[in-house]
Amino acid sequence: MTTALIVIDMQNDFCPGGKLAVAEGNLIVGEINALMGRHEVTVLTQDWHPADHQSFASNHGADPYSLTQMPYGPQVLWPDHCVQGTDGAAFHPELATDPADLVLRKGFRPAIDSYSAFFENDQTTPTGLHGYLRERGVTDLTFCGLALDFCVAWSALDAVKLGYKVAVKRSACRGIDLDGSLEAALTKMDAAGIRLI
Repeated sequence: MTTALIVIDMQNDFCPGGKLAVAEGNLIVGEINALMGRHEVTVLTQDWHPADHQSFASNHGADPYSLTQMPYGPQVLWPDHCVQGTDGAAFHPELATDPADLVLRKGFRPAIDSYSAFFENDQTTPTGLHGYLRERGVTDLTFCGLALDFCVAWSALDAVKLGYKVAVKRSACRGIDLDGSLEAALTKMDAAGIRLI
């Protein structure tokens, strides 16, 4: 058994003061740093959007958090966030990045969003993470980070489909809870056999 810690999107824009802040997102950094030494592999994911990304409400003249239809299905339109090269896209300054074996950037294709660490939102375009983990012999994954009800949940659910044994460290996550999204995500993860620890 080889374990990996997958740290999802611990970036400035998702922490208090950021452009898509998750309440108390900064409070989990210390616990995440402590978790890194308990796994053979550590992966950090990083939202990395171009300014013209089609998930940004500003690029549609729409209100943030409204819905639109994309070729791959419904898409929440977000405030501009984690734009490539900006301070908002940088990792939280207290996050220990040196222990990371891999930094995986996602969401860089302008026409498609990427919640999951494994697939773009079309559920077919891979990010390359699965191949990397398989090459490293990883069988068990623990997820933490931001936001629990979107990128963490989508990543964990995809990991189960790919055959990994999956856990989510609840105390090292925070959620957005957009129209009941947090409870819905927890229910889906529980039904999929994901351990919520």
